[in-house]
Amino acid sequence: MSTVTTPDPHSELPGRIMAREMAEQPEVLRRILDEAAPAIRKVAQEIAARAPRFVLLTARGTSDNAALYAKYLLEVRLGLPCGLTSMSTTTAYGARPDLTDVLVVTVSQSGGSPDLVASTRAAREAGAVTLAVTNNSDSPLAAVSEYHIDIMAGPEKALPATKTYTASLLALYLFVEGLRGGDGGPARVLPELAAGLLARQDEVRALAARYRFAERMVITSRGYGYPTAKEAALKLMETSYIPALAYSGADLLHGPLAMVDNVSPVIAVVTDGKGGEALQPVLDRLRGRGADLVVIGPRGQVERASAGFVLPTENVAEEVQPVLEIIPLQLLAYEVTIARGQDPDAPRALAKVTETH
Repeated sequence: MSTVTTPDPHSELPGRIMAREMAEQPEVLRRILDEAAPAIRKVAQEIAARAPRFVLLTARGTSDNAALYAKYLLEVRLGLPCGLTSMSTTTAYGARPDLTDVLVVTVSQSGGSPDLVASTRAAREAGAVTLAVTNNSDSPLAAVSEYHIDIMAGPEKALPATKTYTASLLALYLFVEGLRGGDGGPARVLPELAAGLLARQDEVRALAARYRFAERMVITSRGYGYPTAKEAALKLMETSYIPALAYSGADLLHGPLAMVDNVSPVIAVVTDGKGGEALQPVLDRLRGRGADLVVIGPRGQVERASAGFVLPTENVAEEVQPVLEIIPLQLLAYEVTIARGQDPDAPRALAKVTETH
């Protein structure tokens, strides 16, 4: 197994907590596969028997990006219509839609934000089948939901969520596979590959030197990679304070491409599969504009960019690649923040549990 070379978690260096929690990800993924998978499959089977007609996904922040990944899974793998909720319609406006036979999945690391709890309670009262996906089985959200999945990531103390994000992705993947009667076998490769990515931190540190003085970044992808682009942008903004704009490749062509020039860093997350194929015209346009294009993806794609990070995609199913794609981007956010003389463990103006209403 590969050796992880993240900074010494026992040192007093800035970012030691985030570094430790990034390093825990292979073990967290292994724990979910070995210990949580049977319980996730049981929940999925019970919900599948109730034949939900529609799915609504509810979340904030990093968990919202995990929920977006679940939306792709549910629509692509099951053909089940999905939507992302606007909680204020319930919590601020008091709307009470008929949610009979609708599956409402609420994703939250802490399970403690009042709006998540209130909207889930209202959904259940409106007839929905409710599922909470959290890292806290004793949370208020778990208590008000009919079903609960524990992502088993262990306590996360760093303000930037890392291991809970990848744990949420894997738990949601296994849940969707359980709904369709699958065994989640393609995910078995993830722990070892994740360890291999973490062991390549020196490569990411070299890449981070490109962005130490960046005034803004654009991150783009399509398909399963789009949630990765959004999560990478969030990590960069909350740790290094660099404005990072995430766009679907299709949306980037509808106007925002005009702001890209030969000094604007663009990170493209290229999933090996249909999403990556759909992104090719965007990459061609970016190269045509002389953009500083960095690719996170397969070797052939990286070789055609200004720089990049090669992902292990051979024999890795497209739908589980996002669990791996985000890891070098977490490391990038960490390394850029350190290079800028800041502490990724203590982003200004942030709290670990954000309470919105």
